[in-house]
Amino acid sequence: MKTRRNFLQAAGLSAVALSLPSFPGYAALSKSEPLSKNSQDRVLRVAIMGLGSYGTRVAEAMQDCKRAKLVGVISGTPSKVETWKSKYGIPDKNCYNYENFDAIKDNPDIDVVYVITPNALHKDQVIRVAKAGKHVICEKPMAVNAADGQAMVDACKAAGVFFLIGYRMHFEANTLEVVRMRKAGEFGEIKFFQGLSGFRIGDPTQWRLNPALSGGGAMMDIGIYSINGARYMTGEEPIWVTAQEVKTDPVKFKEGIDETITFQMGFPSGVIASCLSTYSMNNLDKFFLNGTQGFAEMQPSTGYGPIEGRTHKGPLGKPHVTHQTTQMDAMAAIILDGAQPEIPVDGEEGVKDMKIIDAIFEAVKTGKKVSLV
Repeated sequence: MKTRRNFLQAAGLSAVALSLPSFPGYAALSKSEPLSKNSQDRVLRVAIMGLGSYGTRVAEAMQDCKRAKLVGVISGTPSKVETWKSKYGIPDKNCYNYENFDAIKDNPDIDVVYVITPNALHKDQVIRVAKAGKHVICEKPMAVNAADGQAMVDACKAAGVFFLIGYRMHFEANTLEVVRMRKAGEFGEIKFFQGLSGFRIGDPTQWRLNPALSGGGAMMDIGIYSINGARYMTGEEPIWVTAQEVKTDPVKFKEGIDETITFQMGFPSGVIASCLSTYSMNNLDKFFLNGTQGFAEMQPSTGYGPIEGRTHKGPLGKPHVTHQTTQMDAMAAIILDGAQPEIPVDGEEGVKDMKIIDAIFEAVKTGKKVSLV
């Protein structure tokens, strides 16, 4: 804990990743202003929905949080609920299943639900949580298409609750340093971005290879990192995309599950992004940003860490802290204090990524350049 606190001070998380006072784009979603002058002493009480591998990772990371605490679970597997109750000291009254979790509206001990379930389930689950009056964090991709994502944003706004997307990289110290350098003009005029996102996926029976649950293949799972990274690394929104798909194993990667897609994005200033998303190659976690006066290269760029990278000025070298620990403390500050993150993590940010994914799939299907404006 001492090491983590020293890191937060050294990295200037409160000054770099989150700035106060409240940011209207987030505060407008809340039923009230930041809770009190002493809100920084408050702890965000979190229930996790979906107790799989990533839900477990988040739960473990939250044990080191200062501002966020795991207090509840939602799962369709009773044995998992029993295990989590014992391990994390969760009371019976804070345990729900997928049929009865609407009852959280009557539970004052839960502030927010973190939805970590298969992609196609996110829309209905997020809307139900919002209608129950609880804030929502949803793992990415937020939905299976932009229309569903927008419906989720609208529902959370109507309910007056915060809606955040699990963009852990938006709080990672080396990532924030590159963004700071770009904003300071240290790379000069940005000209090019490359994003490589991929790994060899295993078990062919897993939900990620089931289009009814995933809504897509590698693009939804790992390609979204290059899409999102291109946006925050360049500081621009793309205005067109082109894309090409390669499928070498149509049995494993059935209809509706993309294996490998290369895609290109064009930005208003003339910046070009060249990216690859795949489920059939390892060693593809790399970002490269090039400008007229310098560059940034990160590899690994989005894995669980440590993130490693260098610029024309030398190694990045920010200390590693578990990403989900930093993320959850930062999201607690957003919800409890009205803090503003350096890179947005709201529902609108998620919809922007989904619109690009929709356009990439259209470009693959039609073979044409697809406009985003």
